[in-house]
Amino acid sequence: MSENVSAASASEDVFLNLRKWNLGLGVLHFLQGIAMLLLSNDFKLPITTNFLGEDGMGGFGTNTEVLFNLPIGAAISAFLFMSAIAHFSMAGPLYGFYVAKLKEKINYIRWIEYSFSSSWMLVIIALLCGIFDIGTLILIFGACAIMNLCGMLMEMRNQGRSEVDWMPYWVGCLAGILPWIVLFIYFFGAILSVSESIPTFVYFIIISLFVAFNVFAVIMVLQYKQIGKWEDYLVGERSYMVMSLIAKTILAWQVWSGTLGGPGS
Repeated sequence: MSENVSAASASEDVFLNLRKWNLGLGVLHFLQGIAMLLLSNDFKLPITTNFLGEDGMGGFGTNTEVLFNLPIGAAISAFLFMSAIAHFSMAGPLYGFYVAKLKEKINYIRWIEYSFSSSWMLVIIALLCGIFDIGTLILIFGACAIMNLCGMLMEMRNQGRSEVDWMPYWVGCLAGILPWIVLFIYFFGAILSVSESIPTFVYFIIISLFVAFNVFAVIMVLQYKQIGKWEDYLVGERSYMVMSLIAKTILAWQVWSGTLGGPGS
């Protein structure tokens, strides 16, 4: 089969191969999630609220309270299990739906999973940068979820169109860059104030995940510009699958190495 054959005319063997991919990636994500639970220590980070209140001197200030402490090992496992569930569903009970929609050049399951898993990943990165306020964390999660849903809208809007409608893409880029602006403000603010407060592994996480997140946007451009082998929608599908595994694996094991019992913790 030519690499540039359309998804609609791909053979059943091609989709069965994707089924095997999903099954294998589901197993890899699931095993990593279990490993995080078994190998991680009890390291936690606080989730706080900040409300206006009296400062004790007749004026007003911000009162900070800890709502709860989030176990980071379990939090890491959560996004790995989210991906495992999505891959198992595409390889199992939702396989028929998955194939039918791939032939239409859309994957609803991918974007719905990303809207939860990648958004949760950004929340964890935000915590490592010192962002503990629950309101800010909810907004970071929400902006990233909107970005991924714009990816789904991009595929929905361009069904059968001769000219690509890029509006969902640009709206998604705007939603996606906002959490990173906030992350970099806190990250560089901590460096400028007390550089010793930023562990080395956090530098690697910020750089590697920022690059990884942007690769997803590049894949979409390659698909809709029909550049090289990405003219085939299924090449893009496999690219998303590989990048998802890479991004989640990088974050999981870098956090484990730095805080959850690894050699650098």
